[in-house]
Amino acid sequence: MATKQGSYAEESIRVLKGLEPVKQRPGMYTRTDNPLHVIQEVIDNAADEALAGHGQRIAVTVHTDGSVSVHDDGRGIPFGLHPEEKVPVLEIVFARLHAGGKFDKGAGGAYSFSGGLHGVGVSVTNALSKRLEVTVHREGQVATMAFAGGDVVDKLQVRKAKAGERTHGTSVRVWPDAKYFESADLPRQDLMHLLRSKAVLMPGVTVTLTFEKSGAKQGDTQTWLFKGGLRDYLSQALPAEPMIPLFEGEQFASEAETENIAEGEGAAWCVAFTEEGQPLRESYVNLIPTVAGGTHEAGLREGLFGAVRGFIELHALAPKGVKLMPEDVFSRASFVLSAKVLDPQFQGQIKERLNSRDALRLVAQYVKPALELWLNQHVEHGRKLADLVIRQAQTRQRASQKVEKRKGSGVAVLPGKLTDCESRDLALNELFLVEGDSAGGSAKAGRDKETQAILPLRGKVLNAWEVERDRLFANTEIHDIAVAIGVDPHGPGEEPDFSGLRYGKVCILSDADVDGSHIQVLLLTLFFRHFPKLIERGHVFVAKPPLFRVDAPARGKKPAAKIYALDDGELTATLDKLRKEGARDNSWSISRFKGLGEMSAEQLWETTLNPDTRRLLQVAFTDLGPDATATSLTRLMGKGEAQARRDLMEQMADTVELDV
Repeated sequence: MATKQGSYAEESIRVLKGLEPVKQRPGMYTRTDNPLHVIQEVIDNAADEALAGHGQRIAVTVHTDGSVSVHDDGRGIPFGLHPEEKVPVLEIVFARLHAGGKFDKGAGGAYSFSGGLHGVGVSVTNALSKRLEVTVHREGQVATMAFAGGDVVDKLQVRKAKAGERTHGTSVRVWPDAKYFESADLPRQDLMHLLRSKAVLMPGVTVTLTFEKSGAKQGDTQTWLFKGGLRDYLSQALPAEPMIPLFEGEQFASEAETENIAEGEGAAWCVAFTEEGQPLRESYVNLIPTVAGGTHEAGLREGLFGAVRGFIELHALAPKGVKLMPEDVFSRASFVLSAKVLDPQFQGQIKERLNSRDALRLVAQYVKPALELWLNQHVEHGRKLADLVIRQAQTRQRASQKVEKRKGSGVAVLPGKLTDCESRDLALNELFLVEGDSAGGSAKAGRDKETQAILPLRGKVLNAWEVERDRLFANTEIHDIAVAIGVDPHGPGEEPDFSGLRYGKVCILSDADVDGSHIQVLLLTLFFRHFPKLIERGHVFVAKPPLFRVDAPARGKKPAAKIYALDDGELTATLDKLRKEGARDNSWSISRFKGLGEMSAEQLWETTLNPDTRRLLQVAFTDLGPDATATSLTRLMGKGEAQARRDLMEQMADTVELDV
């Protein structure tokens, strides 16, 4: 007899208010291994003031009681009543999600460039702190306020500034709440690296870090002031002597140049090429460190590759049979890259990776001509770099040829509808299993022919959960998939022969609707049941094409642009952002893609195929392991499990969003 579940009624629906969502799920808003990121949110606010040209000093103190203070000499956060909310602005900034001074990007906005538009930064810090105190010096007055667990405990107090007291700036002291973090200790080296990089990226700004000591002992203080900027930083940190002089430059748009580049956007960079040692790579967006890289790094790679390849072709330096790839240039490059993007889109709240598609084009179009000019002005340096790049390409090609020889000559004839790629390098090759012939046509036209292969699938793939292995190849689609990949069907306890594997990534590419999700599930079922080692080794991926395109009008400094949204949630967020940027309701147009076949080759490349701008999810087993996955798939895909599926739908129906 089934166990009766708890009642589900109107009172079961709970609305999280204020900062409750952060306390309930802190990992959605910040890193929870230690409190560094919540402190970084405060430091980033101080840095944004300096970036906007209103501050020259940032001072951080780690106190003996575990709290951290951040002082700046910026304008000071406004503390009067908000004209609409009728509460002090300080309270809104520190105790409200999705509020701040960085949404206004138009002319006269408080911050033209800042570390993002999430609007949850210091409010998350406040929510996850036992106490937070803020003091603001502004316009001859001093305002103070204190919070505990995100709630106001000391209301706003305002007094006149005393003689000799500083006239402007903000001080914040935070006591992180240890219960939200795996470790309450701040990683000292990471904090020092963060502050040092802020000083590097803001030449002329003094950054200090003090570790307070108990009693009368003097604390340890370090001060960073870089006047040489990126060059000084990179040359000090290089793992080996650069083979040619450092290549540095910067360029920012003086006005809105195209539909994708706004006034003030651009990048500063410094690049060194070394023949040995682990390359040093650091990138930033509006002073925010992007440790996982992103589209601005991809733009640097594209710009460097385009310039070096152009130099090699111009001087006819490439030996016959050598085909250059971007990694041949990028693999030996160390760099520091600082991009300025008006409206940065990050992957996740912790801002470790930049996702803004336009940043790739922005950086590449500034770096490529600058390096081309530099190489042709310094031909001897250019030839040395070309020699290094050609040697890298030859090494890569020799490695891929060894793999090709091991395959032998007994490979089955490839499917006729497979459009193969030219490369034989497993590290680069990708196979896209595409839903439908029309989408396959767009994918073939839009792909990178060197590394991307396309296999169109007709209709829905067979549910292979209960199909015996010796009957699999009776289905044409499954036969073609297996032959194209080059690995035979196998079970979880077997070790298949991977010497015939032809692609490092096997990507499921289907429409962004319910039917597309169904095809994804059928293909994932096939791989889990009959090709589990492909998943275990990390070869299976799911591509995420967008469902909507928004044609946005010009607003403030931002020119007109085409913005893609993955789903309804992203569409809502995009429209909210356009409104905050000054766009009138319905001044934009929204297109909903009925399927991949509706996308042009260029759109499909930009949104779904381009490795630098696409969203690609790697398929992996959860911490519960393959057995739990097998139990779930049996329930979902087994022929004799109709009652179990019906029970599941009855239990979960209220939480499902329908796409009809």
